[in-house]
Amino acid sequence: MQNLLKQKVCEAIYAHKEEIITLANSIANEPELGFKEIKTSQKITDLFEKYEIPYTRGHAITGVKAHLQGKSSKRKIAILGEMDAIICHDHPMSNMETGAAHACGHNVQMAILAACAIGLKTSGVMQALDGDVIPFAVPAEEYVEIEYRNRLKEQGKLKYFGGKSELIRCGDFDDIDMAMMMHVSMQGEEKRRIDVGGTSNGFIGKMIRFKGKEAHAGSAPHEGINALNAALIALTAVNAQRETFRDEDCVRFHPIITKGGDLVNVVPAEVCMESYVRAKTVKAMMDANQKVNRALKGGAMAIGAEVEINDMPGFLPMINNSALTTIYEKNVLELLGEDSIEHLGHSSGSTDMGDLSHIMPVIHPWFGGGTKGTVHTREFAVTDDEMAYLLPAITMAATIIDLLTNQAEQAEEILQDYQPEMTKEAYLQFMESIH
Repeated sequence: MQNLLKQKVCEAIYAHKEEIITLANSIANEPELGFKEIKTSQKITDLFEKYEIPYTRGHAITGVKAHLQGKSSKRKIAILGEMDAIICHDHPMSNMETGAAHACGHNVQMAILAACAIGLKTSGVMQALDGDVIPFAVPAEEYVEIEYRNRLKEQGKLKYFGGKSELIRCGDFDDIDMAMMMHVSMQGEEKRRIDVGGTSNGFIGKMIRFKGKEAHAGSAPHEGINALNAALIALTAVNAQRETFRDEDCVRFHPIITKGGDLVNVVPAEVCMESYVRAKTVKAMMDANQKVNRALKGGAMAIGAEVEINDMPGFLPMINNSALTTIYEKNVLELLGEDSIEHLGHSSGSTDMGDLSHIMPVIHPWFGGGTKGTVHTREFAVTDDEMAYLLPAITMAATIIDLLTNQAEQAEEILQDYQPEMTKEAYLQFMESIH
């Protein structure tokens, strides 16, 4: 029975191939940054309306949450797609005004989400499943434009700067039992494959402001306090701490200066930076952040400046559920063959799927062979429509069928054995502890 259902979904997805690719290209042509995904949100709601899939919108400002009803509703599984772009001015499809571009491949995720929803709906397979499927277009996975998001926070429009973090806080995952999504491989390559398992870093977000005193830089620098010098000394002090970061903790600190002064002939009175402190575990993340803050304060103290450090909740480390991964892996092998699977180790990057992975079973596979160029660069592009949009959707839909047939037996088994790293309440308490 399961194989027949999988075949029906596969055929339905291929029957809508051109529409799925068109959606991906349309989103790529109009990239939007996090919590600003108005056009992208409308595109996915238009698709849900076309196929008469019920939805609600406005989740964490721009999110769209749909609902595919099974013959019974024993469990609910979410398929996630991220709507936001990054800033990459040199990408050939970047927005001329904002620099936004889908060099991250999130438009691909949205096409995969759409393909799953169309396949499950039009094939009639949902009537054979003992559970519901929640196609969920989510905002703001890229943790960027921190000052803008801080203004949204001050206006009471959000509290956390990552889309899934905010959705968790707002209760939008309270009715969901497990979740899955896919991402394009970090490195483009020709071989078709899917990477499963693995972990990734979490991070704390930081806004840093050094405050000095302005003076004429040529005739009276002795009357000023150079905030840029304070920042440079602070960064040097952080570098002196790097030997204390354990290799196995994969610590990263990578600041940018968003304001370095006002005029070249005025001693800089204000210098602003943004950064993350990343690490493999929450403990290592908190320890490294304490050392970084100590170095930042030391840089200011060295020349008599002041420093304001605004620590903000970022993302938690990513944990793929092993039982859910095993079911997914079997479907990849059936579709793509024995040499199509690679098992991941640890990545020093971060995703807000890590937050969700602490409170429910999730998987976050990566697929290769459908793109070229490294993500977040001008070279990134889709090269294989079938591998980028169709095959990942089929593997996820097939996994959902395995989970939700036979009284949702396999989903029930996973949930019975699952022990969350945090309850939702503990998660929110942790997020509130970072300030």
